[in-house]
Amino acid sequence: MDTRETLVAAALKVLEQDGEAQFSTRAVCAIANVTQARLPPAREARHDGGMPWEEPTAVQLRVALLEIEPAIWRQLVVPWGFHLGQLHRVIQAAFGWWDCHLHEYMIGGLRYGDPEQLGEPEFEGDARAFDETAVRLCDFGRAPNQAFIYVYDFGDNWQHHVALERLIAVDPAPRTASCIAGARARPPEDVGSTSGYANFLEIIADPAHPEHRGTLTWCGGRFDPEAFDLDRTNRDVAAALRANRRIRRRQ
Repeated sequence: MDTRETLVAAALKVLEQDGEAQFSTRAVCAIANVTQARLPPAREARHDGGMPWEEPTAVQLRVALLEIEPAIWRQLVVPWGFHLGQLHRVIQAAFGWWDCHLHEYMIGGLRYGDPEQLGEPEFEGDARAFDETAVRLCDFGRAPNQAFIYVYDFGDNWQHHVALERLIAVDPAPRTASCIAGARARPPEDVGSTSGYANFLEIIADPAHPEHRGTLTWCGGRFDPEAFDLDRTNRDVAAALRANRRIRRRQ
């Protein structure tokens, strides 16, 4: 077993012991009922009798921001061979984040991220971070009800719950990710975590508030928390791995 397989096996063992993944997946799946989007013909990878498993080519994910109601979420179809570093860029594009802060994954008590950004532990006894590019989505195997946490911006601490909903066989095999459903706009960058976002929404909803005008100017002149454009988001997700991908500075 190589290093990548060892790390993933350790993470999944912790998930199995604490039962957290199964509970969280049920919670996120209850967020909303979504319709199937326009995708190439797909089949759910399955096992029939004594025949081998049909080889998956993609995984369907549900990614939702935690501690915000109504929920802000995206449903994605991602190539099964993508590693966590590529998934980071997909999630950034799906939510419209600017990718200007640190990020990490929390999987079964282990941390994964960009080693050049996270570096070595500052103090003895601190948990070190493993290389996110060493773990692929296919390394999670075929067990149902798996989930983990993706954290963006350690200051605002935006925690995204990532649920692996199902493996699918898309023909031809996808080379890029797709966004097939979602709801609501993500909070503005640097708004100040969930509490700051709640305060921000109160201010922009009240024209009489003394900070109303300045806050609208700060966020680009307008902000609609219910806004979500599936076609535009899908285009951004498809281009997530491009070196010159467009980052939208306004909603």
